[in-house]
Amino acid sequence: MARRALGPAALQVVQAVRQVLAGERRPVVVACSGGADSMALACAVAHLARRGCQHATASAAVIDHGLQPASSEVAAEVANRLNEIGLAVTTRRVNVAADSPDGMEAAARDARYAALAEVAGAEAVVLLGHTLDDQAETVLLGLARGSGTRSLAGMPAQFGRSPQFIRPLLGLRRTTTAQACGEWGAEVWSDPQNDDPTFTRVRVRQRVLPMLETELGPGITEALARTATMARQDADALDGLADSLVPAAGEGLAAASLRTMPEAIASRVLRRWLVDGGVDQPSYAHVQAVKALVDDWHGQLGVDLPGGIRVLREAGTLVLGRTPHAVGLGED
Repeated sequence: MARRALGPAALQVVQAVRQVLAGERRPVVVACSGGADSMALACAVAHLARRGCQHATASAAVIDHGLQPASSEVAAEVANRLNEIGLAVTTRRVNVAADSPDGMEAAARDARYAALAEVAGAEAVVLLGHTLDDQAETVLLGLARGSGTRSLAGMPAQFGRSPQFIRPLLGLRRTTTAQACGEWGAEVWSDPQNDDPTFTRVRVRQRVLPMLETELGPGITEALARTATMARQDADALDGLADSLVPAAGEGLAAASLRTMPEAIASRVLRRWLVDGGVDQPSYAHVQAVKALVDDWHGQLGVDLPGGIRVLREAGTLVLGRTPHAVGLGED
């Protein structure tokens, strides 16, 4: 019996997946929510597995966040659909801290990635279904935060080592994954939260990007994704240069050395030094306040940072210490 030819959209998805899995021998796990993006990804992996086009074993993972009344039923239905296309499935329920200071979206993401890592195991590759549209949204959100080049770099194509996470579809539009599912005859589930305007990303997707396309012309989404690629290249190069200049853990940072560095390098060296010294996620304002001990030195007493850490300048060197309050808390 002749094999059914792939439709044009399904072919694009398969080609994108084949490219990242070429020569891959580690177990491959597809993270699937049941939406069009991850379902198209799962169908492509199953297609390649059926045709013996990959050496790795393939399976899928469905993470139930428990954020909706019927979430367990949805997870079970998605698992059934994945079984039908030939993928073994592991379903995992996670607890999401709705009162997380980082917001529910971030808490759900952290819980999801932790569960995927546990399900897949350290030696696996986990495939994520983010598309070019997701990348464009991420760039706009980063621009709104004013978080610098790294934030504009969007989502990396791959990250992590144990397991490694890979995003094969970052070069494809969301319309392509939806069309691919139609060509495969795959049923998809639409998460109601993807249409809930209380979430910032939904407002960007439904209002901001369409408005930009209308007012500035077509191609904005692709342009934002290109910006992410170029910003990531720049950020990686600058971070690499800065990392080579960061002192060993516990050592001070010479003010004279910082003063000779370009601003883009000096701020990165300073931030990395603070993180290595125990400061959790120092903000732009924190870094600039510490840098004033170099650029605007007039005998300041120091800069107090989160975690009870104080940066002092002693004999021309920045050193890390503890604030008096933090020291007092550690005494019995």
